[in-house]
Amino acid sequence: MKPQIHTSTIVDDGAIIGENTKIWHFTHISSKVIIGKNCSLGQNVFVGNNVIIGDNVKIQNNVSIYDGVILEDNVFCGPSMTFTNVINPRSHINRKDKFQKTIVKIGATIGANATIICGVELGEYSLVGAGTVVKKNVHSYETVVGVPASHLGWVCQCGEKLLFDSNNKSHCNFCHKDYYLEKQRCNIAKN
Repeated sequence: MKPQIHTSTIVDDGAIIGENTKIWHFTHISSKVIIGKNCSLGQNVFVGNNVIIGDNVKIQNNVSIYDGVILEDNVFCGPSMTFTNVINPRSHINRKDKFQKTIVKIGATIGANATIICGVELGEYSLVGAGTVVKKNVHSYETVVGVPASHLGWVCQCGEKLLFDSNNKSHCNFCHKDYYLEKQRCNIAKN
């Protein structure tokens, strides 16, 4: 299926949009953008140049994704969250050569109104709580909340909270995956 793009959306020449992707009202997709298949971009989303968006990504209303951001497959961006791309912006100084890359790994979720400061990596299936300000890397399966972000716990690939026993092992009763903690990192057990 072809992408479904609302008539109020602006798609600059050179943008690539995958099959079955839906783009809603008043969105702007810049040139040199790659958007995968089966994505959903809500109302009033801005996607800057050189952004890469994987397959099955959900971007809610009022999200700005600036140059240098990479969203891998199955990422969720909550309403009004935002990315940055320069550490010390000034309107009178051009720092486009200072843009920093931000990578959001497969399956990560970013809550509403969160801010992701440029130059970080959000690990696989990590969970950033609503309103959180992320200034450093977030580990795979880690949940972070607050300003600045701090460790709250661990989550399964399906988003359920993981509780670990005295042997540093956890089982998700929802999806039945097993996890273990090693060196203060959460890992999925290979069955």
